[in-house]
Amino acid sequence: MFRRMRQARLVWPTVFALAGLAVLLGLGTWQLERKRWKEDLLAKIATRVNSEPVGLRHAEHQMRAGGDIEYLTVAATGRFLHDKERYLYAPAPGGLAWHVYTPLEFAAGRIVWVNRGAVPDAKKDPATRSAGQLAGEQEVRGLVRVPPVQPRFAPANNPQGNVWYWPELPAMTAAAFGTRAIDVLPFAIDAGLQPQPPGGLPRGGVTRIALSNRHLEYVITWYGLALALLSVYLAFSINRLRAIREE
Repeated sequence: MFRRMRQARLVWPTVFALAGLAVLLGLGTWQLERKRWKEDLLAKIATRVNSEPVGLRHAEHQMRAGGDIEYLTVAATGRFLHDKERYLYAPAPGGLAWHVYTPLEFAAGRIVWVNRGAVPDAKKDPATRSAGQLAGEQEVRGLVRVPPVQPRFAPANNPQGNVWYWPELPAMTAAAFGTRAIDVLPFAIDAGLQPQPPGGLPRGGVTRIALSNRHLEYVITWYGLALALLSVYLAFSINRLRAIREE
């Protein structure tokens, strides 16, 4: 068989076809796994965003025990430290916008960062939205967000300029509080859309929960390409083998 393949000059085409088939099948299988992961994530989000809120202590204990708390609905009560606001770059279809991260002091020396929502660039300065700078003790309801590692293509954060491209909570705390001893929780809260603060800013409810799930398309694409490659290889090989028989 190998001699006939050499005669038909099919050895290298076969090697390349098998390598290409392995790559395409691997990509299809990877997308199939991603599809299962995305479906599980969407189901988890749907369950958690509609659940009754738990307290900060419960969420903290669950996370420190290794539990998964992403998108968990929580309620927290404390005092916003508005003079420590940090601004996360968040361009929107309508133009440049910012997510306003504000520390909520829920106990003496203990804070949790709250993404209160979005403001347009023209309203970034707190003086332009003073009505929304809530004073006194406030209750916040929202979704837990565990901060990611620096995304691959995200620029480095600029603590000195108070420009953040991803929520780096320890660095945000250091920039806001300096040398003051602060115990910061290892997660943030995305405030919900309701209730809106006076003046409507910052506008909460910025969490992306309608995630795209096109992995089935990708599965079909990669497996379809694998089938097409196999079909082309078989047709090519049959023609070459037929040709040497007729010689």
